[in-house]
Amino acid sequence: MARRGASSGGAGGRGRPDRRADGRADGRAERGAGRAGRRAEPLAEPVDGGLAELVPDRERPRAWTLTLDGAPQSHVDLDDPTFLSFEYQRRIGHIADLVAPAGQPLHVVHLGGGAFTLARYIAATRPRSTQQIVEVDAALVGFVRRELPLDPQARIRVRATDARAGLGKVQDDWADLVIADVFSGARTPAHLTSIEFLTEVRRVLKPGGSYVANLADGPPLAHLRGQIATAAAVFPELALAADPTVWRGRRFGNAVLLASDLPPKVAELTRRVATDPHPGRVEHGRALADFTGGAAEVHDATATPSPAPPPSAFRQDGGTPGRGRPGRGQPGPPPRPGRRTPHG
Repeated sequence: MARRGASSGGAGGRGRPDRRADGRADGRAERGAGRAGRRAEPLAEPVDGGLAELVPDRERPRAWTLTLDGAPQSHVDLDDPTFLSFEYQRRIGHIADLVAPAGQPLHVVHLGGGAFTLARYIAATRPRSTQQIVEVDAALVGFVRRELPLDPQARIRVRATDARAGLGKVQDDWADLVIADVFSGARTPAHLTSIEFLTEVRRVLKPGGSYVANLADGPPLAHLRGQIATAAAVFPELALAADPTVWRGRRFGNAVLLASDLPPKVAELTRRVATDPHPGRVEHGRALADFTGGAAEVHDATATPSPAPPPSAFRQDGGTPGRGRPGRGQPGPPPRPGRRTPHG
């Protein structure tokens, strides 16, 4: 079941508050963002997925971290939507930058949206893009939209429904990019891990379009290998970006999978991922096939959710499975041990 979804945000210039359609600043987060130099206070509201909180960033005056039951979900800077704090979101942002010439508008489907971080990023970096976001938690969508207002001119449509059901309503050959970042609690739902699901994704993509998925797994990485094998059965070209410790099976963490009909820009993606605040590694081709090691493809009839993270995965540095670590200098609030991992 999709645990996220929302709208995308402003193409906004730095220092310019988001505005309502009537031109006035909107949202308690806007009003609380340090009026007369005072520090903004956290905001909280119960939603379908738990207790949602918006925690102000100590270093960025109009930036917030969304948490669910204490676990970081998304980071948003209203003054600079191009700033991506969490490492896995930076990797998806790199892919979004490389799938088409800079500034070219895209048609994008987001399966899951958090605080709309990636949708805001694409709206800012590729004005006139048209985006659809699928999110089952309507209460979360309402909370984020109210407190972190979106650019009313952004071309966004929000569907409050299950991710796969929402994908089924998208027309054939519509999307340049499909981004899947969906967790129910700490786990990717089984029906979003299969060949049948990825066949729907490919139906929605234009020829040459790209699919990107945030995956979470830990030793022995059986789920991750199975997802690579499943994607390889549907798409001819794959690449995977992850932290070196995840690649070596030393800890539970995130991996970003890219799948397409066309060869990805691996050299440039590798360079960008390697120079991130938390450097990662990209594999493709034979090396990725060897890593997969003959893992079986996943079908609806045999699909299971991704594995639950161990208690130790909830580290006190703000990084948790389903999200990844914030960028340096932007520590997230410490998650509460034993709580749910961030959703996509």
